[in-house]
Amino acid sequence: MSATPLPLICVASGALEKAGLAPDALSWAQANDFTGQYGKLLPLPGDGGLGGYLFGLGGVLNRPKLITGLAGANLSPGTYRLEGEIGDPTLAALGFRLGTYRFDRYKPKGKDAPVLLPPEGADAAEVERLAKNVFFARDLINTPTNDLGPEAFEREIRRFAEQYGFTVRSVVGDDLLAQNFPMIHAVGRAAAEAPRLLDLTWGDPGHAKVTLVGKGVTFDTGGLDIKPPAGMLLMKKDMGGAANILGLAGAVASAGLKVRLRVLIPIVENSISAASFRPGDILPSRNGMTVEIGNTDAEGRLILADALTLADEDEPEIVIDMATLTGAARTALGPELPALYSTDDRLAQELMAAGLASDDPLWQLPLWPNYDAMLSSKIADVNHVSGGAFAGSITAALFLKRFVRKAAAWAHLDIMAWAPEARPGRPFGATDQGMRAAYAVLKQRYS
Repeated sequence: MSATPLPLICVASGALEKAGLAPDALSWAQANDFTGQYGKLLPLPGDGGLGGYLFGLGGVLNRPKLITGLAGANLSPGTYRLEGEIGDPTLAALGFRLGTYRFDRYKPKGKDAPVLLPPEGADAAEVERLAKNVFFARDLINTPTNDLGPEAFEREIRRFAEQYGFTVRSVVGDDLLAQNFPMIHAVGRAAAEAPRLLDLTWGDPGHAKVTLVGKGVTFDTGGLDIKPPAGMLLMKKDMGGAANILGLAGAVASAGLKVRLRVLIPIVENSISAASFRPGDILPSRNGMTVEIGNTDAEGRLILADALTLADEDEPEIVIDMATLTGAARTALGPELPALYSTDDRLAQELMAAGLASDDPLWQLPLWPNYDAMLSSKIADVNHVSGGAFAGSITAALFLKRFVRKAAAWAHLDIMAWAPEARPGRPFGATDQGMRAAYAVLKQRYS
C-alpha cells in the first residue's frame, strides 16, 4: 500500500481543460484520449513511478451519485485522495468504499482493497457506519445455505445483537405453535433445522416505536410446488430482506437515533419432506385469519404475516418490512428498482426522496383496493396468492396489509437484494437495497 496518498482526480466529460491539471498531465491525458469518459481510469506518470489517476465521471445526465464506486472496484491497492469535481463528499467517500467490497470467504484472499482518505467535508463516521452494515448484509446474503441455515443465521444475529446492545428473544420449533406463530411453523417444519422467530429490541422505551421486519428464508425450494433448477440457483438470497433489515438496524443503533427499535426476523428453510405444508391447506394465522394455500412457493408472505401481526400488536409509529418477495416486482421494475408500498403517503414520499438522494432508489406502487378481490377464497378468509398472472407484487402487498391494522404507518419493500451485473458501489452479487433510504428517513425524523 502506498505510503503517500495518490491523487484520484475526478473529471467530468468534456471538462478536461477545466480540471486544473498541470501541463504535462493535461498533455498525457490528451495523448491517451482521456476526455472524462464514464468510469475510465487513466494512470498518471509521476517522479519515477505512478503519480495518481484521472477518473472519468461522464456526463451530468443520469450520473450515479455513487460513481466513485467504480474507482474503488478497479484501483490497485493503495491509499488515495479525491480531487476535482467530487460532488457531495460523504457520498463520494461512501461510493468508493462500497465499491471495494469483496466476498472471498471460499477462496484465497485477493489483493488488499484500496483505501480512500476522507475528503474535506465528508462525514467519516457516517461512511464507516453505513459501509460496515452494508458489508454485513452482503456477506450474509452471499453465504450459501450450507453455512447459513436457520441455526447459523440465529448465531449470526446473536453476535450482531451483542455488538450493538440489542436484547434478543427467540422462539424455536414447536414453541412457535405454543406462542401462536402457526404460519412460521408451517412453512419451516419440513426442514432439518427448526423454524424460529428472532425478536430484538434496542433503545429507550420512552422513545418513538419503530419496528423492522425482515423475511429470513435461508433457502427456498418452492416446497411441494417445487422450483425448476434455474429458479433455485439464487435462493440462498431469499433471506436478503432479513439481511438488509439487520444492516438498517445496525446503522440506526450505531447512530444512536432516538427510537425504541424492535427487529423481527422469522427464519425458515422452505424445504420438502413428509412434513411439508401443501397446496390447498388452510392455515391459521396469528391474527386469527384463516389462510388458504394457493402455492407453497409463496412462503415468504406467510412468515411475514405472523411477524407483522406481532409488530402491529405494539402499535408502533412506523413498521418497515423488507423481503425478496415476488418475481413480479422484478418483472415490473427490474433488478435496480425495488417496489415500495405504504399505508402512509408522507412516509412513502420521504423514502423515495431519500433513495434518490443516496443512490438507493425505490419506486412506489399502489395498494390498489380493487385487486384485493383476487385473494378471495371460497373456504377460508383469504387465499395467500391470486388465481391469475396479473399484479403479483401488488396482491402480495395487499395480503400483507391485512395483518397491519394498528401501526400508524407501514412500508413494505419488495427487493431483489442481488446485483446481476456490477454497477457503481454495488459489485456483482448480494447487495443492499432500501437500507440507506430507510436509514436516511429515520435519521431525519429521530436524530
